[in-house]
Amino acid sequence: MTLTQPAVQPLSAGLIAPHGGSLVDLLEPTDQREQLRASVDRVVECSDRNACDVELLIVGGFSPLRGFMHQEDYEAVVEGFRTTSGLLFGLPIVFDTNDAAIAAGDRLLLTYRGQELAVFTVESRWEPDKVREAKGCYGTTSLEHPAVRMIASERGRFYLGGRLQGLELPRRVFPCRTPAEVRATLPAGQDVVAFQCRNPIHRAHYELFTRALHATNVSEAAVVLVHPTCGPTQDDDIAGEVRFQTYERLAEEVANPRIRWAYLPYSMHMAGPREALQHMIIRKNYGCTHFIIGRDMAGCKSSLSGDDFYGPYEAQDFARDHASELGMETVPSLNLVYTEEEGYVTAEHAEARGLHVRKLSGTQFRAMLRGGEEIPEWFAFRSVVEVLRAAA
Repeated sequence: MTLTQPAVQPLSAGLIAPHGGSLVDLLEPTDQREQLRASVDRVVECSDRNACDVELLIVGGFSPLRGFMHQEDYEAVVEGFRTTSGLLFGLPIVFDTNDAAIAAGDRLLLTYRGQELAVFTVESRWEPDKVREAKGCYGTTSLEHPAVRMIASERGRFYLGGRLQGLELPRRVFPCRTPAEVRATLPAGQDVVAFQCRNPIHRAHYELFTRALHATNVSEAAVVLVHPTCGPTQDDDIAGEVRFQTYERLAEEVANPRIRWAYLPYSMHMAGPREALQHMIIRKNYGCTHFIIGRDMAGCKSSLSGDDFYGPYEAQDFARDHASELGMETVPSLNLVYTEEEGYVTAEHAEARGLHVRKLSGTQFRAMLRGGEEIPEWFAFRSVVEVLRAAA
């Protein structure tokens, strides 16, 4: 393999094809990395969000991209969630900087917390219209939206596009298997249902994704891939390292052979419909055929009015409308409630039967954790509660 021709991972037989048809691998052979390092013009340190994007580009999570988008593709995705070639993409993938001296033709060594991640050949630089980006991607220009605030206050003045050549992957507390590694664990010829989350998994979540295996459009021998995001998210979310511990403990506790676990180094945008599409594309690259879409998936609220930025079914409808183009299917998230008489059932079933529903809000749960109160097992797994108490 030459320095200008990135590898393409061989596809596992019987699994869904990656987005765009090829699973990209941008990690350079070991014997070529020193030569590559010697060719750089300057060193640039990645932010946490940059590092997630770099990693997903290197391992093929953003296949078929082989680097950061150029302005033309960036603008096309902002305006119409497609690249200039017509390929679906929920959100643009760009590298940001405040360094006005960086120009097209520069070769940047991208570093992160003492590691040398990749060499980035800058092929384009532009000053984006962030108001247009906010409105196109997030449906609002309000700084109350976390992603609008992020692009306005965290991202640099300039965006860069160009080819990426990988040197090493970030060392993380949570080990993130590559798409090729995850695909190697999946059963050939069977449906793979992806479950995305960014919080500790409670009983209702478990009921939701295990019941998804019995959905009418899912094969009998299907498996579910629980694939939590462990990168930056909202400020008030539980830290990724703590979430990782809850997932590991829970995987040991339930030991269900139809559940596969992996972790995704992805930076959440809380972009509602656009993010639902982005998550589906990524999970397709990891080998998933189906994707569970929850009510108000990746949604967020105004801190002033409390109003949602997106409608409760907007993400579900948007994902469903584009699933067939991806060769995937959506599995709507059941609205499950816990009842004294029958345990977890759908809210519609509980209402029709007049069952007694028990509720515990997230605010109440956190207060009970802090106060050392007993958490009911119908709400949370004991192993998860132990990890959260230890981290409090």
